[in-house]
Amino acid sequence: MTATVPPVPSEGPLSDTAGRVELAPGAAPSDNRFVNDDLLPVPVAQRRWTTYNFAALWVGMAHNIPSWLLASGLVTLGMDWKQAVFTIALANLIVLGPMLLTGHAGPKYGIPFPVLARASFGLRGANLPALIRAGVACAWFGIQTWIGGQGIFILLGKIFGGWAKASEVGGQPWTLWVCFVLFWALELAIIYRGMETLRRFENWAAPFVIVGALVLLVWMSAKAGGLGPLLDQPSKLGWGADFWPVFFPSLMGMIAFWSTLSLNIPDFTRFGAGQRAQIWGQTLGLPTTMTLFALLSVFVTSGSQAVYGAAVWDPVALAAKTDNVFGLLYALVTVLVATISVNIAANVVSPAYDLANLAPKLINFRRGALITGVVGVLIMPWKLTETPELYIFTWLGLVGGLLGTVAGILIADYWLIRRTVLDLADLYTPGGRYWYASGWNPVAVLAFGVGGLLAVGGSHSAKGKGPFPEDGLIPFLKPLADYGWAVGLAASLVLYVVLMRVTGRRTAV
Repeated sequence: MTATVPPVPSEGPLSDTAGRVELAPGAAPSDNRFVNDDLLPVPVAQRRWTTYNFAALWVGMAHNIPSWLLASGLVTLGMDWKQAVFTIALANLIVLGPMLLTGHAGPKYGIPFPVLARASFGLRGANLPALIRAGVACAWFGIQTWIGGQGIFILLGKIFGGWAKASEVGGQPWTLWVCFVLFWALELAIIYRGMETLRRFENWAAPFVIVGALVLLVWMSAKAGGLGPLLDQPSKLGWGADFWPVFFPSLMGMIAFWSTLSLNIPDFTRFGAGQRAQIWGQTLGLPTTMTLFALLSVFVTSGSQAVYGAAVWDPVALAAKTDNVFGLLYALVTVLVATISVNIAANVVSPAYDLANLAPKLINFRRGALITGVVGVLIMPWKLTETPELYIFTWLGLVGGLLGTVAGILIADYWLIRRTVLDLADLYTPGGRYWYASGWNPVAVLAFGVGGLLAVGGSHSAKGKGPFPEDGLIPFLKPLADYGWAVGLAASLVLYVVLMRVTGRRTAV
């Protein structure tokens, strides 16, 4: 994972027949305010992730408890299985577009997301989107770790008994805190070993989790008396006036779930053997596996409604209803593998690079990962998944609006302004073409501010079900809030392109 630079002087970047660019030997910038080994481009010889590696990465990330909660949460909100699967499949097809567009810079230049952001925001300004992305990732890390620790607590409690009755610390049984901390430590131990360990882990974790989800489906089908009851649960919303007010914010929430990765996907594609590997790997991995997992989730949740009289949207709580010790142990291992698989890939890699970009001299990839782990605990993640409304509409809606705004600027700059051509050395060089005004591009900052305001300014919550006013933070922007990701992406993209051309900053010299 660490780039090495032979001490042989040369001039200009090097490129191979596949169009992959790397710094010439001896040409690596040395200003430690903007450079460390983890931020330098990955040498072409070390870019070897294949189509399978990217597909396996997505299979491992898609099959996790929070993505299960997305689909089962839609059923809980009143959709039937067809509506829920349609919403999730459409969302993942939409988010695949910006995923592939931003991912292009990875195999071509070998750079992570915060370095790519320097082209549009400036060498210093890139810390703005990087820290926003890092903050979101830290929160997601905490959410995933809490859910994983909670799963261990529930399943071990069923096996050994008495765990839930332990004395409380901070409003929770001390045994739950122990499970949470142990799981947290296990995740950081794996990511501390680096990206190659992550690649190997994802390769076997992906099929294991699929099998675990299928086992849960077979078990629920047997209890429900076949697939029929799973498919017969009717929609409480229909396809009319009651459906669309739920559909659009839900669609934006589903998009927001992976809008994080649509920004920092270069953190992974920088290790790609070429564009074909990242394009086919992501196309085969993301929409297909998310749709399959959505099907499994809604079938099982619908089955729980038929069997228990109410939809059980948490798969851990559902698995805990069995008294079979082997089944509980199998569910425990599946929860561990599924949660670790997504958390270390989606929520530790990005902030580790983002924090390294903030202070390259002090923070490397491993230190960034440790900081992520600490911040992920401090945000109290157990509060964000208390209800489907809070999880899907409030948390995901807000995150989607902000990250969609950043994605619009990155895509506009890389594809429409620069036509995918970057000066690799200047991405690390103060005073170069990406220095703008003292390291900040005012156009990007303005586009982010306007796009973000339009995307999340109207954020609102149903009475008693969220932190925002019922009429919205800014009432006249309330109609836009349900489309936050799309509004943010479109507004920032258009505004950035117009201002860059009007101000003559296209070359940014």
